[in-house]
Amino acid sequence: MPMFLIIFFSIYGAMHAVFYYRIRPLLPASIPAHAVMLAFLAFMVASPLISRYVELYGHDPAARLVGMIGYCWMGFIFLVFSGIVLFQVLSAVTRIIGRFGGPAFAWFSSGSATAVLIVAAAAACVYGVWEARQLRVEMLSIETVKLPLNPQRLRIVQISDVHLGLMTRPECIQKIVDSVQAEKPDILVCTGDLVDGSPDHINGLIEMFRRLEAPYGKFAVNGNHEFYRGLGISAEFFKQAGFDLLRGEVRTVRGVINIAGVDDHQIPGRIPEEKVLNSLPGNGLFNLFLKHRPEVDKLSRGRFDLQLSGHTHGGQIFPFNFIVAMAYPLMNGYQELEGGILYASRGTGTWGPPMRVLAPPEITVIDLVRPD
Repeated sequence: MPMFLIIFFSIYGAMHAVFYYRIRPLLPASIPAHAVMLAFLAFMVASPLISRYVELYGHDPAARLVGMIGYCWMGFIFLVFSGIVLFQVLSAVTRIIGRFGGPAFAWFSSGSATAVLIVAAAAACVYGVWEARQLRVEMLSIETVKLPLNPQRLRIVQISDVHLGLMTRPECIQKIVDSVQAEKPDILVCTGDLVDGSPDHINGLIEMFRRLEAPYGKFAVNGNHEFYRGLGISAEFFKQAGFDLLRGEVRTVRGVINIAGVDDHQIPGRIPEEKVLNSLPGNGLFNLFLKHRPEVDKLSRGRFDLQLSGHTHGGQIFPFNFIVAMAYPLMNGYQELEGGILYASRGTGTWGPPMRVLAPPEITVIDLVRPD
């Protein structure tokens, strides 16, 4: 966690430095104006930590206010920074063209271009807050002879990366719960990062998840944010909400399906997935593997029929998806592998900025169907 914070705030601070350098021509020439702007930017860089510490001291309304402002700003600054990088590239390209006698456009480096970026980023943020509430149901049907004659269809519903915490709005969670229940799951799975807040802010949501019905059971694995928040707190939430938390364990459910699950790789003492998958019974049933990150170990290929993962949020805010894809090439959607299938969810909630741009939230419905 400390290394994550160091890397995160180093990058985040550098983005603000680039932003300040770009907007300087738009600011009044006076020293106080620049001092105020620098103080504001410093506060915005620190606002996620400030919100967390204010929360720890029990000042929830102030923590929510700082968090909402800070995280919305985070989305805004990322979008502006992305635009600055794009305009710098375009400016360099036009300069090169100009050297060969073509037209050179200085507009990309101008103050008016910066103003356009700011307005466009603000508009994208408004859209992103709206998109984050547009929960989609993604449907996937898989034919398999490994399903017993009865039932001929087994419905699995996946949620992932809900990030329950200080910024959680109960009405949004109720929408998720209602959407899941409307799909009538036989099995409900959560592929990590359900918990991301203190007990004071998540315990009130337990009853919502407890009411979710799945006759073949509810299963979950720990993501990295369960580790950040505290494995004990997270385990208690899963237990009270009715989930069977799989920490390197295998369950054979009613003679119908095998379900294996592992902790996120950041969690100390994690049981290796190779060992877990080797312990799957050779009963000929469909093997479902729950793992937070959409990564497939070479030794795991062919040892599961379907891996369900999350973690990446589908990038959450365009064009961050291109950066995420460098680390997780299998980051989004359906992927056929050697001897199995991987499905990576875009996630059901948000982390950080309460917005999504071109990466709408989802719950995933997977129907396992026995062919006629």
